[in-house]
Amino acid sequence: MDTPRRIGTTTDILGEGPVWCPRAQALWWVDIKGPAVRRWDAARDTTQSWSLPEAVGALALRGDGDGLLLALARGLAFFDPATGALSPAAEPHGGDADLRFNDGKCDRQGRFWAGTMGETRRTPRGRLFRLQPQTGAQPVLEGLTIPNGPCWSPDGRIFYLADSPTRTIQAFPYDPATGEIGPAACFARIEPPGVPDGATVDAGGYLWSAEHGGGRITRYAPDGRVDRRLELPVSQPTSCAFGGPDLATLFITSAREGLDAAALAAQPLAGAVLAVATGVRGLAEPRYAG
Repeated sequence: MDTPRRIGTTTDILGEGPVWCPRAQALWWVDIKGPAVRRWDAARDTTQSWSLPEAVGALALRGDGDGLLLALARGLAFFDPATGALSPAAEPHGGDADLRFNDGKCDRQGRFWAGTMGETRRTPRGRLFRLQPQTGAQPVLEGLTIPNGPCWSPDGRIFYLADSPTRTIQAFPYDPATGEIGPAACFARIEPPGVPDGATVDAGGYLWSAEHGGGRITRYAPDGRVDRRLELPVSQPTSCAFGGPDLATLFITSAREGLDAAALAAQPLAGAVLAVATGVRGLAEPRYAG
């Protein structure tokens, strides 16, 4: 793999949720604490940013157009980049003002999955929701603290999810037809100091997991074996996604939140988006079906 390089010039407080748009050859991601949505145009090497009224944990491309589905603090919402307009899609976690949506992603049938977490009280009261046009947002899992890294095997029959404080990535049997999951099994355990954050799966079924605090991306074989590790010039990578013309470039978001002056001086790229040619093809992320 090549040496990671920076794309764009923006620096995020807590970058997350990269999604590549093959049609536009552009990368979308969020700065949770900006809060902002960002878009990097590969051909022009330019970045656009949209400020938001509340924290945003994740996004998905929507349907056949240019709209987005956002996982905001208070709920899920549709966003029109052309006008900046937001319209509610679902507000499933009620009146708990300390809860916010965190990581999220679409399955291969276009359902959007996103989890909630406590912003100040990190207790296992978060839930994982499944949003689909016909039935709205439905809770699927409870008792989560910081749900992260939802992704699926290439055939859509295995669902992966980490609850970051447990330092464990779980694998669930998945029914693509219904969106139902089976009982969890431990897929991988992460050694300190890193915790599993955002993740993606490549065309060969290998899972790439960002280790927040560990300064690296780990690639796991389908059986959970560590295949390789990509060391990074930032200690807090947050997520990763494949993109580029051949879907062989890994884009990595990162954070500068919580780093002191000495750490920031030692990591000038903290909060930047990095790109590295992997020699491995990824998969295009599905769009939300609604």
